[in-house]
Amino acid sequence: MKNLMVLVKNRKYFYDLENLLEIFVLKSHLSFTDDEAVYHECLLKGDYGLIVDKFDCDEFMNIADGEPYTFMDLESEIRLRFEMQTGNHNEFIELKTIKAHFKRKMKRALYELMVKYYEPMSKWGILVGIRPVKIVHELMDQGYSTSEIRIQLSELYLITDEKIDLLLEIAQKERPYLFPVENDKISIYICIPFCPTRCLYCSFPSNSLEKKAKLVPLYLDKLLEEIKVTFELIHKKNQIIDCIYIGGGTPTSLDSTQMALLLETIQNATDLSLVKEFTVEAGRPDTIDETKLRVLKKYGVDRICINPQTMNDKTLKLIGRNHVVSDIQKVMQLAKTIGFRSINMDLIMGLPEEDIELARHTIKETLKLDPENITIHTLAVKRASRLNESLENFELSHDHTVETMMHESESALRGSGYTPYYMYRQKKMIGHLENVGYAKRGYESLYNMRIMEERHTIMALGAGAVSKICFPEENRFERVANFKGVEDYITRFEEVLAKKY
Repeated sequence: MKNLMVLVKNRKYFYDLENLLEIFVLKSHLSFTDDEAVYHECLLKGDYGLIVDKFDCDEFMNIADGEPYTFMDLESEIRLRFEMQTGNHNEFIELKTIKAHFKRKMKRALYELMVKYYEPMSKWGILVGIRPVKIVHELMDQGYSTSEIRIQLSELYLITDEKIDLLLEIAQKERPYLFPVENDKISIYICIPFCPTRCLYCSFPSNSLEKKAKLVPLYLDKLLEEIKVTFELIHKKNQIIDCIYIGGGTPTSLDSTQMALLLETIQNATDLSLVKEFTVEAGRPDTIDETKLRVLKKYGVDRICINPQTMNDKTLKLIGRNHVVSDIQKVMQLAKTIGFRSINMDLIMGLPEEDIELARHTIKETLKLDPENITIHTLAVKRASRLNESLENFELSHDHTVETMMHESESALRGSGYTPYYMYRQKKMIGHLENVGYAKRGYESLYNMRIMEERHTIMALGAGAVSKICFPEENRFERVANFKGVEDYITRFEEVLAKKY
């Protein structure tokens, strides 16, 4: 692969450009500079060069009903020039459009230039965002037919037919659960930000119990107060809490007494008979026992997640898990005996040192346990993870290998009665792939669909939690974030409560 040096004369939209270029050029072969001397030195060495020329934004005048008016910034005109230099010849694309359409057109222009020199590594076209199914829902809202949506996704976003099929299947599966929007219904997310240990691939702030066990009682006291205040405000507005999700972290890092206190507080603060789905992300088998599972069941939890990530003991040790495959199997059977309505299991394709045979083994062993949901993740090498900090110590699967893992997983799951019902993407995923949630018919997770498509208000409680207040008539939402750090959440709790009013 040829190195590419990018001369950036203006850093506006730089983040979008960087993400798109990484679809074509491996990070190790991609460099950016604003120094023309450095740029030309790379060209002399035989590298390819890309010049991103200055962005010009000018407000312009129009006449409406005989009166002049100025378009707001949304309608500002933008001019942009990309110039590719390969040593043999120069090629450029000039773009002029209004700001409302600029990002998409900018990405298309750059994509169409880059594809002449590099093979794209993504089947998602110009899309680098997290929630591609949202685009399909927006087109459906506008009355587009399925065939018209296909054309839009192919021609405007350059998505391949394979991924278009996936988007349409998921959007059609989600539609009855999400529409019509019920403004009086609220979902609740509660964060327990502690974990027994920090996994190799995790980028979240480290709140391991080894270091922060003393903070758990203090945190729980504040969280219970936030629950009481928030639920009371919701009920005063005559809104109904119909979906609750307790995530983290690892919520079952709480002991059974602490968990009972949390769930009892929720039970006393709202009418659980109106809750359609109550999930606790039990997560790691080494944090789950019979007493804790019976506490969950007693207080109305009907859906839990038991997340092995892999069914290979060597990999579990490598990624920092304190359990083995037999622990997963025992906990799963125990949960089934106690009788939860739905159990989800998370798996990750592309974990360090795993090949296709190990991925096949993981899928085979997971299907034997017969969960109602299976979520297949692609490994994302996140900037703040221990994995990223020590990449040279690990062998990661090639993009095409992980893509094969995903395809074989899909085939095995569909063959066992599971179908995709929600999906999302993340930055830095191997192969620029996706995460897909599969479910047996009738066991789709309401919360997962709501959080992905952002058409429903979700009130989020706890450290690092971000509420999303939806205004469906305006097709927008507002984010309200709690403090990320556990210490800040505890010491500045009055500020957390002040945001509720």
